[in-house]
Amino acid sequence: EVHMVESGGGLVQPGGSLRLSCAASGPTFSNEDMSWLRQAPGKEPEWIAAINDAGISTYYADSVKGRFTISRDNAKNMLFLQMNSLKTEDTAVYYCASDLTWPEWIRRGVIPPERQGTQVTVSS
Repeated sequence: EVHMVESGGGLVQPGGSLRLSCAASGPTFSNEDMSWLRQAPGKEPEWIAAINDAGISTYYADSVKGRFTISRDNAKNMLFLQMNSLKTEDTAVYYCASDLTWPEWIRRGVIPPERQGTQVTVSS
């Protein structure tokens, strides 16, 4: 099982940028497809980006396509999310997760309470 800790969130003005990082532990990270999700206040979790295990294929939700870029460094067990042209509606707590894990979050509409994520607030 891969354990993950997110970082890099903060307060940014509309139009600004942030780069989120996810440090993963465990022997299987490089063999797992990974995703970023987010949860805004009062809303259910939303999948926003995915990358395959080799880092070659990426996929994005329409809400972030063209603004966010997912990447990974398997040698360092790291996952990243570069966020540009941020909008107020991007305000949420952001989480990284294995593609083996997050579908259950969506199905239940809940992110496990032990996952802290990283807060991104876009506000002027």
